[in-house]
Amino acid sequence: MKIFCWVCLVFVITNVVALSEEPQLSSARVVFQTNYGDIEFGFYPSVAPKTVDHIFKLVRLGCYNTNHFFRVDKGFVAQVADVAGGRSAPMNEEQRREAGKTIVGEFSHVKHVRGILSMGRYSDPDSAQSSFSILLGDAPHLDGQYAIFGKVTKGDETLRKLEELPTRREGIFVMIPSWRAAKMRGVS
Repeated sequence: MKIFCWVCLVFVITNVVALSEEPQLSSARVVFQTNYGDIEFGFYPSVAPKTVDHIFKLVRLGCYNTNHFFRVDKGFVAQVADVAGGRSAPMNEEQRREAGKTIVGEFSHVKHVRGILSMGRYSDPDSAQSSFSILLGDAPHLDGQYAIFGKVTKGDETLRKLEELPTRREGIFVMIPSWRAAKMRGVS
């Protein structure tokens, strides 16, 4: 009986450790250059392969250039605007086509903690396009509900600057006044 309990305990401990391990980042990195500093991202292709491919393609096409963070909720999220409506520059046909695609919800066991990249979407779980959030704190209520596709690898000081921007409430959102919005340029 003692041996059986010991084996069960070892099995439970190994499974808990396996669930809490962070997924492997790919070697690919993207840098968003903002007027508050740079933010470098790494990707989790083993967790959300379709999402990673889509975001990386949008970056390579220059879709995030002239885009901005439209929402910064201190301790919660900094949200990047959807490229179709958030850019100040016009889009070419290839950019419009890619930006209009929706991605199937690739939900996982990865936790929503500071630095995680998580897709924005509407109530339909398969409606994500190009808007995403950078977590500025832990948000367990989002776990399993939004596709996590990467994390910040450099630039936490830039995130802290974004958190200090003056904001205003619009319904449930904490918005940055447009004249203070962090403009960006994606560099792969």
